Formats: sequence, C-alpha cells, structure tokens
Amino acid sequence: MNRCFWCNEKNPIYVDYHDHEWGKPHHDDQDLFELLILETFQAGLSWEIILNKRENFRKAFDQFDINTIMNYDQADIERLRLDPGIIRNRLKIQATITNAKVYRSIQQEWHSFDAYLWHWTNGKTIYETGKTSSDLSDQISKDIKKRGMKFVGTTIIYSYLQACGIINSHEETCFLYHK
Repeated sequence: MNRCFWCNEKNPIYVDYHDHEWGKPHHDDQDLFELLILETFQAGLSWEIILNKRENFRKAFDQFDINTIMNYDQADIERLRLDPGIIRNRLKIQATITNAKVYRSIQQEWHSFDAYLWHWTNGKTIYETGKTSSDLSDQISKDIKKRGMKFVGTTIIYSYLQACGIINSHEETCFLYHK
C-alpha cells in the first residue's frame, strides 16, 4: 500500500495518523483545539516528534481541556517546563494559554471554532500538494494573529489546515488520494 512520501512507515503512530486522521475533515472543536496546540508546538520541529509525544501532551495539558488551560497560572507553567514528556519551551507553553483564550473568544463569536475555521472555504475541502503555505493560510494566520494568537505563522497554519482536513494533500501515489 503506497502512502505519502513523508510517512515514516517504521513508526506505527505515524502510519496510524496518516491513515486515519491526516487530511480527513475534523469538525469537533475539542479535536480542532488539540490539533492547533500540537501544531504550535511543532514550530521549528518535525511533526513526528510532536506526534510521538501526543499522549504525553494530553496528560500534561489536562486532555486539552480549554477551560482548564485558559486558567493555567505560573505554577502550571513551571510544572509543564519540568515535564520531560513534552516540548518544554516556555514561550510555547505561555502561547498555549493565550491561544486557548483567543480560541474561546472565536468560539463565542462564531458559536464554534469549527464554524470560524470552515467558513474560509465555505465548508469545502481544498485538494493541493507540494505547498507549505497558501493565500488561505496567509489569511487565517493574519486574522488569528490579529486576535492575539502566537506561534501561528502561515506555515504552521497550513500544516494545521492539512491536519484538520481543510486542505487534503495526500499525494497522487497515496492510497488515500482522491478529489
């Protein structure tokens, strides 16, 4: 079975992610929040590193419960900075708290983050490969930065859009490719 070139077939976590999650439309706000936070931690790193630590991130960040994360204090930041199971970058940890608050404000404005995110494409999936950014990721990145989010540049947002299925980038040789 052919998969996208980037999928490390020696890593069962990565294969499972590729086969069952990446590029498939996500509409659950909890899933969308988790993916956004994980993508922000990816900045400067490989997705495989983050994916391998995903369960540790879930434990460390209270299963990505937005209400809990929004209220993290300095003690929580220090607890996370000492957790060897995650990426312990202070700026990314602080950004997670900020981003949770902005995420919540977008949910309140749009009634769900899903509605906000998918409105950019009128609910349609875009099929494209070979890119790391686009006009769409530029626009969304600019908008959420203006709202106060951190670590959400166009490349991170493009990767996020691929992860949550707004952009389907499975290659033509991949068994999941379709238009």
